[in-house]
Amino acid sequence: MGLPQGVKLGVSPLSWANDVLEDLGADIPLSTCLNDAAETGYQGIELGRKFPRDAAVLGPLLADYGLDLASGWYSGELALRGVDEELAAVGRHARLLQAMGARVMVYGEVAMMAEPDALDQPMSRRVLMSTSDRRAYAERLTRFADALQTRYGLRLAYHHHLMMVAETYEEVAEIFARSGPELGLLIDTGHAAGAGYAYGRLISDFGQRICHIHLKDMRPEVMARVRRGDLSFNAGVRAGMFTVPGDGCIDFGPLARFVRESGYQGWLVVEAEQDPAKVPPRPAVTAAREYILSQFVPA
Repeated sequence: MGLPQGVKLGVSPLSWANDVLEDLGADIPLSTCLNDAAETGYQGIELGRKFPRDAAVLGPLLADYGLDLASGWYSGELALRGVDEELAAVGRHARLLQAMGARVMVYGEVAMMAEPDALDQPMSRRVLMSTSDRRAYAERLTRFADALQTRYGLRLAYHHHLMMVAETYEEVAEIFARSGPELGLLIDTGHAAGAGYAYGRLISDFGQRICHIHLKDMRPEVMARVRRGDLSFNAGVRAGMFTVPGDGCIDFGPLARFVRESGYQGWLVVEAEQDPAKVPPRPAVTAAREYILSQFVPA
């Protein structure tokens, strides 16, 4: 038994090259990433910093490897700016996803982050959004998500993320309790664990809003050291706080049950922000694929 019909397994290029820490994987060509992803059996891939951003170039390139484009990260700033301004900013990226046949857009909130170099600051310096501001923020997210769907046929997949304004369960829950159904939720198993809660709480409370899933594992001893030393997010990545599914402490059984029983349609994306010089990408993503598929084998 494989994945349910309508569910696809993809991989993030972060195992080969980090989008923020450009020295990680700097020497690995995009062709290696795409070839590894295809030959190890993945159906698609997300965008990364080495990808061309012209659909006329990217489309044939991915087709050569038999890969679909699952989605791509967008750095949004609705925490500080209006919907019209955000729609003007997102246009080029949204048109690329639309042309490539993607159905969702990953939205990460990068406004209200500790400056400068937010991801190099101690984790304790995360900027918190007030409850009253979250109400207005949720309303802007709803209107932006509605416009994104109307104009580009893209569902907004909101990515809860360490060091951003929706890190804790309570912060994510308040945003989704106050937003409309137009706003979709991206579950990231690793970021939930890193924030100190089980991703299953999001499934229980907001399962109908889930439209994209990132499969990331966590090394608890490394995360504990990061938190204890108040290290930065980037320092944690370099130290190996995240890894591929099956190599850390997270139980992926509840997620597999959700996918099987909920009628979820969309992508499962294996993702690990780690140093490819320390963890060779191809063996890691091969093992991760086998592990995830094993979660869907009946007991």
